[in-house]
Amino acid sequence: MGALIDMAGNRKNELRALFSGNVAPAASVPEGADKAPAAINHQPMKPVAVNTAADVPRAASGAIKAMGLSLGSITREAEEARALREALTQAERVVELDPDLIDASFVGDRLTDGETDDPEFLALADSIRDSGQQSPILVRPHPEKQGRYQTAYGHRRLNAVRSLGIKVKAIVRPLTDDELVLAQGKENAERRNLSFIERAMFASALADRGFDRKVIGEALAVQKSELSRLLQVAEGVPPAIARAIGPAPKVGRERWMAFGALLEDMAAVEQAQEECRTRRFLEAESDHRFQVVFARLSRKPKTESTKPEVLVDAGGRAFAKVKRDGRNVRIEFAADIDPAFIDEAVELLAKHHAAFAAGRDG
Repeated sequence: MGALIDMAGNRKNELRALFSGNVAPAASVPEGADKAPAAINHQPMKPVAVNTAADVPRAASGAIKAMGLSLGSITREAEEARALREALTQAERVVELDPDLIDASFVGDRLTDGETDDPEFLALADSIRDSGQQSPILVRPHPEKQGRYQTAYGHRRLNAVRSLGIKVKAIVRPLTDDELVLAQGKENAERRNLSFIERAMFASALADRGFDRKVIGEALAVQKSELSRLLQVAEGVPPAIARAIGPAPKVGRERWMAFGALLEDMAAVEQAQEECRTRRFLEAESDHRFQVVFARLSRKPKTESTKPEVLVDAGGRAFAKVKRDGRNVRIEFAADIDPAFIDEAVELLAKHHAAFAAGRDG
């Protein structure tokens, strides 16, 4: 009887293993079990219900998922290997350079280096100090200075490494001016996006150097319409004021365009420059600096409200009022004044004005 139980259990386990994809080893059948069927031939065999529709998909789903993960890992490894082969084919390798031999790009793209008050820059320097420089910068041999290099991208990493007094990891690649600004713009878009005013100043600097608008648009990854707005703001906001305010990362396109419109006349530019020298401006962070100057330029000039001057006759009776509004002067006669007097007053006013003008000309 014990043999019957063992055999039934083993057959059940074998069936379960068969449909779950795990075949039990033959050695698991107990010795002598092959004699058991003779003892149970007189017993009717109960049918075994196997729900393959329910069991198989669950097992297959796990296997397919595992296979998908494996394929994804293989794909990533293949991509990394391909990138490595391309770098080797181009004879590119990561080298260590003295930061003092590397100059910045010929066109700046940021309004501040942020080495003293930028938490992100300080965090970057701490990370490099603790874990090393994980991503190399891209430089080219300096086109004008033998033995020196020029940065295409990685200015912040270069500054962080320089502050630590260590060598910088870099890829040296011969680049044309167009290729350099394209790489510079692409790196900024992928890592730390420039603020609107920084992109506007960058676009303006490239345009001033004679770069084609197509190259400028590709470097900033913007369409023609957006590039036109960037250049419009750069033209309306003097560089000195933009640099004083800084990147102002929270200030968007519409407010900068409105700010540029407020700086159309020289008087407004002088007001903005005056505000940039105030203590409250200098002690504020970049976004608030923008708001301080914007509020100053948006403030409407106060008009002096003066009371009308009352004209009275010899008897103290009021016969007219003189209202002054800036350079505008208006005389209002009382309603009961004889029209003939008004005509005579106008005639006398004209004569006196002629005499006054003649006296000044003489």
